[in-house]
Amino acid sequence: MRSEYVHLKLGEDIHALAGYYTPLREERLEHNGREVLYTVGGCTVESSCCGGTGCLGYATVPGYLVAWKNKMNKEGLPVSEVTPIPDEETRAQVTKIIQDKEGVRNIDFW
Repeated sequence: MRSEYVHLKLGEDIHALAGYYTPLREERLEHNGREVLYTVGGCTVESSCCGGTGCLGYATVPGYLVAWKNKMNKEGLPVSEVTPIPDEETRAQVTKIIQDKEGVRNIDFW
């Protein structure tokens, strides 16, 4: 199943209900003959039922790259095609690589 990944403006805060997050970098990782796309950033929780806190960092893994920035959306942002990483063993391997390389513990897969 292919999905579209919209490349966000790096370094700009994206506000949410309880705070904001800031994507800082996009990375492409070679793994088992395929290329994995992931983003690294930071987030801050300013107001939640549990109080406020900062987050050292996060990574989001949209999945394997199918097509890199092959079109633009209505807002003029580049869009890539990805496929999710479905199996848990591969997710565990990618998680370990990203944790070791980036020093983040919060890693979410699409």
